[in-house]
Amino acid sequence: MCSELNNQYLDGTLSLDIAIAAQKLTIMEHNKVIKTYPVSTAKNGVGEKRGSECTPTGWHRIRAKIGAGLPQDSVFVGRRATGEIYNDDLAKCFPQRDWILTRILWLGGLEPGKNRYGEVDTAWRYIYIHGTADSAMIGSPVSHGCIRMKNADLLDLFDRVDAGIPVYIHE
Repeated sequence: MCSELNNQYLDGTLSLDIAIAAQKLTIMEHNKVIKTYPVSTAKNGVGEKRGSECTPTGWHRIRAKIGAGLPQDSVFVGRRATGEIYNDDLAKCFPQRDWILTRILWLGGLEPGKNRYGEVDTAWRYIYIHGTADSAMIGSPVSHGCIRMKNADLLDLFDRVDAGIPVYIHE
């Protein structure tokens, strides 16, 4: 977990720590573990380049919280709810779709040249923490760059965090 307690990006009480090797997301409060969830990061590993389908590392913030009040398993395309609720029939109709479900925590990089601006900008790459249909794959790196979570876990996390809190992603 993040050992940089006095880091310039830690300006509040809550932060998220995403450990790629462990496939875990941890809510931290004043350097104490509040809750840990299993996640799935990119099957292509770590990296910041646009188009790489890698999970970016370094310091980020939750740029926006999307989907408050919608039912679990709500389907999103382009950060907009489609009005669909994910189910097996919908999955059969669209077998190649990368399902973004339930809620979105849109991340924005904080480190110019590493994960902010230009070809490495996390927000412009549309990197999210989001729910998934592939709950069985949580704990293994199988995403297209985002951080996937079980839908029930994402609902819990969404209610615990605010936009603006720091997120540290590391190997």
